[in-house]
Amino acid sequence: MYRALDADKIIATIDLLQRRIDERFPGAGLARVAADLSAAARDTEAKAKALARPHLLIQLAVGLVILAFVGLIVYAVLNIPAPTNTEATNIVQTLEAVANLAVLAGALLLFLVTLQRRIKRHEAALHQLRSLVHVIDMHQLTKDPSLVLGQERDTAASPKRVMTTFELGRYLDYCSEMLSLSGKVAALYAQDLDDPVVVEAVNDIEMLATNLSRKVWQKIAILQAATLGQLQMRALTE
Repeated sequence: MYRALDADKIIATIDLLQRRIDERFPGAGLARVAADLSAAARDTEAKAKALARPHLLIQLAVGLVILAFVGLIVYAVLNIPAPTNTEATNIVQTLEAVANLAVLAGALLLFLVTLQRRIKRHEAALHQLRSLVHVIDMHQLTKDPSLVLGQERDTAASPKRVMTTFELGRYLDYCSEMLSLSGKVAALYAQDLDDPVVVEAVNDIEMLATNLSRKVWQKIAILQAATLGQLQMRALTE
């Protein structure tokens, strides 16, 4: 069945991408970023599985609160005096005490349930993935297709341009793949945690990665269009 993300396959895809980058661009920083993404994916797989399991201590505390409340209710019911005029005040006081206990027990249960969610939200390392997405974007930031195609002149402060047109296209494509895989790694949390806050954070990371990937593909489109134009001009002059 193909209804869930397979963390092992995501990790294998990232590892393969790292090897592809390292073989195409030996010693490139982008390959090291891919290695960090692979490590983050492994960490995410382990954490997502751990967070999907209930917190045993909190579950035990919830059970004890429920048992204590039920026991107090039973005790109060068994000790309510017969409904006579002289005991009416005692009955009202007993019922008020039971109501107060119900409110306190409900508040405690709500605290314990929300505590479990807060703990899981804190342990979900989504900030790490968000940072990696920005790091990937930084690597493609200076990769300007117009400069590689010789349409602009470098200045003294311009970064060194050593890539060919083909190499730049592959580099940008690798960045786009890494951005997409970052979103898939983040989605592992949303797959195992039914928490609206975590799901929203995952959606934010996926949206960020998609928007940055769109910028990369705009560069790739410019590069492809310019390369096609050069080929057409060369064909006309021959």
